[in-house]
Amino acid sequence: MQSYYVTTPIYYVNDEPHIGHAYTTIAADVLARHYRMSGGDVFFLTGVDEHGQKVEQAAEARGIQSIELADAVVERYRSLWPSLEISNDDFIRTTEARHKKAVTAMWQRLDKAGAIYKGFYEDWYCVPCETYWTGTQLKDAGRWEDKVCPDCTRAVEQVKEESYFFRLGDYQQKLLDHIHAHPDFIGPESRRNEVLRFVEGGLRDLSVSRTTFSWGIPVPGDEKHVIYVWIDALTNYLTAAGFPDDVSAQWPADVHLIGKDILRFHAVYWPCMLMAAGLPLPKRIFAHGWWTVEGAKMSKSKGNALQLDKLLETYDADTIRYFLLREVPFGQDGDFSFSALKQRYNTELANDMGNLLNRSLSMLHKYQDGALAAIGSEQEIDRSLVAAVEAMQRDVDAAMQRQAFHEALEKIHAVVRHGNRYVEENAPWALFKQGDHLRLATVLYHLIESLRLIVLQLSPFMPKKCSLMLAQIMNADIRVESLSLADSGGWGLLSEGHVCGKPAPVFPRMD
Repeated sequence: MQSYYVTTPIYYVNDEPHIGHAYTTIAADVLARHYRMSGGDVFFLTGVDEHGQKVEQAAEARGIQSIELADAVVERYRSLWPSLEISNDDFIRTTEARHKKAVTAMWQRLDKAGAIYKGFYEDWYCVPCETYWTGTQLKDAGRWEDKVCPDCTRAVEQVKEESYFFRLGDYQQKLLDHIHAHPDFIGPESRRNEVLRFVEGGLRDLSVSRTTFSWGIPVPGDEKHVIYVWIDALTNYLTAAGFPDDVSAQWPADVHLIGKDILRFHAVYWPCMLMAAGLPLPKRIFAHGWWTVEGAKMSKSKGNALQLDKLLETYDADTIRYFLLREVPFGQDGDFSFSALKQRYNTELANDMGNLLNRSLSMLHKYQDGALAAIGSEQEIDRSLVAAVEAMQRDVDAAMQRQAFHEALEKIHAVVRHGNRYVEENAPWALFKQGDHLRLATVLYHLIESLRLIVLQLSPFMPKKCSLMLAQIMNADIRVESLSLADSGGWGLLSEGHVCGKPAPVFPRMD
């Protein structure tokens, strides 16, 4: 089996889990489920980032140790992901011994390669973003007078201290060459262009250690320095792959899914560090957009931040998963609107998908006692439906390769609409009344077989509801996770005499 390694960022432990965390993690889960069903040897990683100055400060403000804060927040993520049907294979914490070992080894590789040197650092630093800014950058962004971060607009602080530096500038041309030689390395295209402009503007060496706080992994041989949190955090992808002992089974990652706010760290700093360490680069880095709520930016002060536990009290996980990946193209910003969610659900799931399932199974039980019968020769209208189903399967896989989740769902839904048209055009009720049982059996077979294959393609997005639908089609308690497209994905698996279960509502309408 071909390996497939997908990652989310590791989430900061001084953040509360919110819709942005769920968005990235659901997207990674959909990819993992799709490639597992496709026969891949999938490794899906998520986790938490526990080190850094802002974690230390947040813990101090609460009067607790940094590890206590980390332990408490980690449990929120661990308990949340199963409720959203997240099927990660590993959950990494940067305080784990395996990670400290990997980060130490990464530092030593960089040092041995001559990519690290000690110097003196004096500049501006944003603690929340963990980003360094020069005075020139603040002036260019119009933030010099206010002394605030160009990204988050919170106050920056002046830093003056001894520091180790990474020779980032030495890898500028090599990184540009790699991006040009691998057009799919960064997605979407707008983010690729953004990175190219940044790198072409010149890369200055990067400060990679701090001495003003202690919550982190010490520099080997110079423990008054703490390794810069982004070397620490980014190395997690290697840690989980087995670094430094053996990374051949998983590395390089097939795709890092990230938010657009951390694109520079992943698409500039990370590949340059890997080049310096003599390690392969990830195959793809994809940065998605941000969500607003009812047209407004989420914030605690406005009280409009979407709390996932509250959201799950009203909507099931599958509905949330479907809406987030269907509503906007992955990579663009989106707005979470409750009216849009309701409309999307009622129109596409209750009216179209639910209706196709219910009417097809109802007619099968009404006209053939729930059993598939011998079919006659196919007509053009039948072949058109089969062709649409087979094209859907190819198109969904192609869309998954590009992280075009909304496109994959549209391809699936197009076949659902085709199936409902097929019902109206063939009118099984009229065929029954006319006594044309052979044609009726042919139509019903094509409907049920189409439904089975639609459900398989939809299942990475909606695993629970697809398991319910499949149980009705197969008349057995089958979890979609147990199925392989190699074994179950071809047309014609269902045979004469197969008895389907009776229909039961899977998508009741929202009032």
